[in-house]
Amino acid sequence: MAEKLEDLNLPLTVVTRIVKESLPDGVAISKEARTGLAKAASVFVLYVTSAATNIVKNKKRKALTGQDVLDAMRDIEFDRFVEPLGVAFEQYKQIASARKSGSGKKKEEGDDVEIIEDD
Repeated sequence: MAEKLEDLNLPLTVVTRIVKESLPDGVAISKEARTGLAKAASVFVLYVTSAATNIVKNKKRKALTGQDVLDAMRDIEFDRFVEPLGVAFEQYKQIASARKSGSGKKKEEGDDVEIIEDD
């Protein structure tokens, strides 16, 4: 568990990169706005995690799964994000599976999916 409240925040550099990639060319974002977005994103992640944890507890399980996150998004009424998130989740599983089997060692041209795995 996090020792300090600040430990729960998403890294500002990651949020900044995502925001800059989402903005049209020539549009800048202030440091104050980046910080606000990073805090808002962190709160959202904690909110979804809490909702997913409730689902896991109600099912009397200990491990939180991707499906629990999708169910939590429905529960907190973010239904319009469930389908695209489900598609992204399936792509992630396919890429992770390919990497484990050894066939996904080389990054294909045009492949812009970033995989972060905890070992």
